[in-house]
Order: sequence, then structure tokens, then C-alpha cells
Amino acid sequence: MNSPIADAVKPIASENNIVAAKKNNIRQRSAKVNVDKITLAHGSGGKAMRDLIDDVFVGTFDSDELSKLEDQARFDLTDLSIFGDRLAMTTDSYVVDPLFFPGGDIGKLAVTGTVNDLAVGGAVPLYLTCSMIIEEGFLIADLRKIVRSMKNTADEAGVSIVTGDTKVVHRGAVDKLFINTAGVGVIPHSVNMTSDRAMPGDVIIINGYVGDHGAAIVDARGEMSLQNTIETDCQTLNELIQLMLTICPDIHCMRDATRGGIATVLNEFAIGSNVCMHIDESALPIRHEVRGMCEILGLDPLYLANEGKLIAIVPAEFAEQLLEVMKTHKSGIESAIVGKVTESPRGGVILNTTFGGKRMVDMLVGEQLPRIC
Repeated sequence: MNSPIADAVKPIASENNIVAAKKNNIRQRSAKVNVDKITLAHGSGGKAMRDLIDDVFVGTFDSDELSKLEDQARFDLTDLSIFGDRLAMTTDSYVVDPLFFPGGDIGKLAVTGTVNDLAVGGAVPLYLTCSMIIEEGFLIADLRKIVRSMKNTADEAGVSIVTGDTKVVHRGAVDKLFINTAGVGVIPHSVNMTSDRAMPGDVIIINGYVGDHGAAIVDARGEMSLQNTIETDCQTLNELIQLMLTICPDIHCMRDATRGGIATVLNEFAIGSNVCMHIDESALPIRHEVRGMCEILGLDPLYLANEGKLIAIVPAEFAEQLLEVMKTHKSGIESAIVGKVTESPRGGVILNTTFGGKRMVDMLVGEQLPRIC
């Protein structure tokens, strides 16, 4: 499916900036990195750093705004106002271990997470920043793979990486590579998705299998000798969300269920809206492999991290039509209605178990799996 958002953003992210680039006579890049590993000189602010930025980052991200190498990216407010009347901003840091895992890597994760944090607030994501803290000795080849992955994911989401920063630290001062990204988007005036708008009678929808990312990271670490074929669910959701808003412009609440899983998100909705979230265990889409891994390790899939799953609280009259449309999109094929909102007990989440009982689902206490994003 072609993205109407991506098509709409292209004139701002490409055509206008190309014109601006010509006017400002942006220099041609010719620098190359000729070593295999990152050295402290690559963070010194001198020629080695300039070569790294030109070759690996600017050359790959291919953004005219970034190519100017100013200390900030600049935009016309009139261009932004095309998309709405409120600016949305978010930032996140990524320290996942390992850097490469089934179905993704830290670069894909960084772009996906930032785009989704904007999109679940109803914003049209437009621009991202990229800041990297790199350990001395890190392989240039691995850095190139990660940067290319960021570029590919940004292109798929219809966003541009427009400014950034690079720091290099001594061996052991950081574990290989940490990435910080920030995002800017615009919220249309008709959209108002906040955690305090859930109402009794609303329906709870999720766009697919729960816990894939957490399970993929456990498998990638190789500590448990598990033989799984689970891939991360890492994917950008902005196109799916905009499709959902065409069917139901008044979606009440939406979040992406990352750290803390769907249990944490539902608790946030319940507390924020002073209502109760009832979910049916039998309706939750969970892969057999994920459920089996959780049983072996004593984990609860409700708390496992996801990187491509949203939870939406929607008016009941839109639920079935919304579900039908979600299933037509690649990011929502396995979408399901998993519960409903009730008035009491206020501020709580109740799971209707497959055995016919009920149990309270609290917020995650502690950390099930550290460094999963």
C-alpha cells in the first residue's frame, strides 16, 4: 500500500529542500572513511570526524537539510501547518543488546520507536534527529549497516533524518553503540487521542501478535539455548494509524506497547481515565512459540516488549468496521478485539482467563528483560 502520508511529506522533505540546497550552494561530499574501526579521532571534531559524518551519515541519510551541516535543521512553519495545528515532539534512547537480532537491528528500532511515539498521538511524523554514542573500536562496517537500516526504515515511514550528533568514547565506557533519536510531527486539529479519554462501553483493539520483540531478543542473546524462529515485530505504524483515523476520527486512546507490554499500557489507560479495562485471554493474539518460551522462562507475555503493536480504545459503534479495515493493512492483518472498558473497579485491569476465572493485571514491577530496546 502506498502511503498518503509519505506522498504528502515528500514535497516538504525533498522538493523544497532541493530548491533550498541549490540556493545555498551545498557542497559536494567526497570524504571517505579508510579505516575498519572507530577511533577516538572520529569524535574529536576534526577531519576524521568530518569524514565519518560525510561518508557514513550524510552520504547514507541523503537529506538536503542534513547536508548543510548547520547546528540545527530549519523549516518553514507554513509547510508544517499543512498537516495540522499542533506540533508533536518526542525523544527516546536505544541501548538494545544485541545490536542485531532476528528481523531488525538497533537502527531500525530507533526509527520505528520514534515514529510510532508520534503516530499514536495522532501526529503525522515528519522529521527525525539521530545522535550516536559509539565505543572506540566499533566496526565501521556494522555502523554502515545500522545507518542504512535507519535510512530504509525512515523512507518506508515517509520521514527524513535532518540533523544529528556523533560522540566517540573510550573502550568500555559504552557497550558498542547507543542511539538517541527525537521526532517532530504535526497533529491535525480533528484528532485528540489521550490516555484520559477511555469511556465505559469502549472497545479495546490490538493490531497483532503480542510479545514477539521481547521473545526475539531473548533468542538473539543465546543465553537460554532456545530454538525459536521468532522475529521482532519492529515496524512503523503511522500509515496504519492514519488509515484507522479515516474510519474512526474519534479514537479515544492509543499507545504503542513497548517496554512493560500491553499490561502497562492498559493500566495507564485505566488510571488516566479512571475506568476499568477488561481483557479476554482467549482473544489475545499470542504465538505458540512466544507462549511456550514464556512458560519455560516463567515470563508473562502481557509484559513482554513489542515494537510494532498499538492498543486503541475506540467507541463500540466503530469497532467492527475499524477491525475489518485494519486487517487489510500489512501491519494489522492479525488485529483483534481483545476486551472492553467498564466503569469499575476504577483504575484497574482485569483478565478473563481461559479457565473461566478472573485476575488483576498490575503494572510491571521491576524489569523482566533489561535492554530490550
